[in-house]
Amino acid sequence: MTDWKTNLVNDAGGIAALLRETKTIAVLGIKPETHSDQAGFYVPAHMDAAGYDVIPVPVYYPEVTEILGKPVFRTLAGIGRPIDMVNVFRKPSDIPAHVDDILAAKPKSVWFQLGIRNDEAAQKLAEAGIKVVQDRCLMVEEGRLRR
Repeated sequence: MTDWKTNLVNDAGGIAALLRETKTIAVLGIKPETHSDQAGFYVPAHMDAAGYDVIPVPVYYPEVTEILGKPVFRTLAGIGRPIDMVNVFRKPSDIPAHVDDILAAKPKSVWFQLGIRNDEAAQKLAEAGIKVVQDRCLMVEEGRLRR
């Protein structure tokens, strides 16, 4: 059995490889256009503009039915199609409540945005064979990959 720690990605080469394999990104905690000045909106908007298939999964905003011109989903498991990455915009203390939904969606990777780290959740996801990046900005790393 492979050591789960090999699924914790924190080096430039591992991040670049993960991004090259990613096409579909479900964004847990995405913000609507009314919050365009917040990373929870502009990072997914950047990834959408860069050609990734972004699937909005807002946690709040029950009245919002579309973000980035795409229909929103209320759970990751409810998306019902393969997801390469779940990009997480949630406080570290809020992440454990989402772990079962993440596991049910079976993404290849989970990316906790800059400033977000939950080692216990990361271990559970890594033990399930999911690659995990913590405390890094997806937009910054995607920009590095393009250079």
